Amino acid sequence: MMPRTLRHSRHERWLANTPCVPRSEMRTWLTGRGSLTARIRARCDAFEVRVLQQRLGLPLPDERRLIGLRWHASALVREVLLCADGVPVVFAHSVVLPQHLRGAWHLVAGLGTRPLGAVLFADRSVQRGQLHLKALDARDPRWQRAIAASGVAPNGALWARRSVFKRAGRPLLVTEVFLPTLPRLFK
Repeated sequence: MMPRTLRHSRHERWLANTPCVPRSEMRTWLTGRGSLTARIRARCDAFEVRVLQQRLGLPLPDERRLIGLRWHASALVREVLLCADGVPVVFAHSVVLPQHLRGAWHLVAGLGTRPLGAVLFADRSVQRGQLHLKALDARDPRWQRAIAASGVAPNGALWARRSVFKRAGRPLLVTEVFLPTLPRLFK
């Protein structure tokens, strides 16, 4: 049976399950529905959020479709590295419509170095949609930004997951790219 996908083109395919995740530890991290921030914090002495950018920009086409953004419209794009004991382990990329920053997602605009996950999982009115997974390769801009920002040498594809969170019916897309340094936390 073929996995269910969000399908628009061959290079935009995100899986709704994990048919080919190679390691059971990685499968657990990819499919866990709880806070990734809390999970990382529990496995290190010092957790840090390094803000790379938070600005209006053009999301990728597959991201625009997921949050209902018009073709040439801008959104707030936030990119951070989640670091465990000084080592980047996850590149996180979130997208929210600007008009929702004055309403449902007003807390996102002023996050600074606070983790978005802490806000999302502390608010009972926030609903998380289905997780979708993908092995990103060098053709994907998220892979390129994750590698450039982290300085981590990749050895091929990087697993990523994403989901749409909703608050008062308003979407916020979060994509998390797992860096090759993440397995140090599996112990």
